[in-house]
Amino acid sequence: MNVLKYPAKTEWSQIIQRPHLEVTELKKTVETVLDDVRVNGDEAVFRYEAKFDHATLRSLMVSEEELKEADGMVSKDLKESLLLAHHNISRFHENQRFESKHIETAPGVECWQKSVAIEKVGLYIPGGTAPLFSTVLMLATPAKIAGCKEIILCTPPNHDGKVHPAILAAAKIAGVNKIFKIGGIQAIGAMAYGTQSVPKVYKIFGPGNQYVMAAKQMVGIRDVAIDMPAGPSEVCIVADQSSSPSYIAADLLSQAEHGTDSQVLLICISESIVNRVLREIESQLAVLPRRDIASKALNNSKIILVKDLDEAIELSNMYAPEHLILEVDRWNLMVDKIVNAGSVFLGRWACESAGDYASGTNHTLPTHGYAVAYSGVNLDSYVRKITFQHLTEEGVKSIGQAVVTMAVDEQLEAHANAMRIRLNDIE
Repeated sequence: MNVLKYPAKTEWSQIIQRPHLEVTELKKTVETVLDDVRVNGDEAVFRYEAKFDHATLRSLMVSEEELKEADGMVSKDLKESLLLAHHNISRFHENQRFESKHIETAPGVECWQKSVAIEKVGLYIPGGTAPLFSTVLMLATPAKIAGCKEIILCTPPNHDGKVHPAILAAAKIAGVNKIFKIGGIQAIGAMAYGTQSVPKVYKIFGPGNQYVMAAKQMVGIRDVAIDMPAGPSEVCIVADQSSSPSYIAADLLSQAEHGTDSQVLLICISESIVNRVLREIESQLAVLPRRDIASKALNNSKIILVKDLDEAIELSNMYAPEHLILEVDRWNLMVDKIVNAGSVFLGRWACESAGDYASGTNHTLPTHGYAVAYSGVNLDSYVRKITFQHLTEEGVKSIGQAVVTMAVDEQLEAHANAMRIRLNDIE
């Protein structure tokens, strides 16, 4: 990791700048595949599964027999862990229900709001170097709680045309209706446009590689809603002299092992802690199965020394990390100063892994600095808010003349007339 000692604030924005991804050539491929799936449906999907996932499939949908077979392949310990995580995720998201109150904004004017679930949602779960069955729980559980009628899931099969059994087990626990053996761009296209096998959905959720993210953004412009823009996963740790070097190293490495493009940042006020963290990283990295991936991520990562915790929080807010860990003694004094972060982990016992799997908060979070404007996935991600208003004659008298005046000044005479004729009838 690159250590930067007490940089001037004028240098901060340059120091924390994320790598820019060149996507011009990538977009051409994505557009070609999306257009093909839109026009040719299942036939195009089968073709791209053979080409990209090297899987020759007879059916795109996972069968009941495959679900039963997968259930027997998942260990008892993992099943119990999935159930525990699902319970905690459910409790956290059920607590996000919002009951709107009817309010009289003026005499005779009653307004209220109703939450209505998005009827059809599509979830994308990557294959890649690790089966992200935890993401199944994170995406499907709130969808079910919100009341989405149709929850479909796409995930790439292996070369034998099979889906990882843990992904299927998690989908069953969380209440997914249909599972499809489709990966990459073709999965996003199938959910956005619909095919002979795959239902068209109204909103697509889930992480993925650069191709998947580009596909989501393209269909999100004109065809379907998406959860959020996303980039490589990232963590920022704020540490002081009380921090545990071994805990910090472990948390940095847990993020670095996600991928070679993962973003890892440590902001610290103690040079002694930094030196001990570097030694711990070297020691812990040596025994990690994914050490090659983690090493490459660390090579592009930074440790920044600042003079105090106020500066540390200021820098973290500027960075707007996906995950923020406050590994400091008096974290409770800093919480209110945090304004930009996807999810925050407080104190030495709150490792990021807890939120990734089983604390209950959602791990589908804004990356690449989007935490300045976006929230992570939550119950509201799966609902729409419909507003209602009811006016009596008294209500027309209360606000009618103001409506007419504003409409006339905006030169929208028909708007003014719609209220004026009601005022005239009352008079």
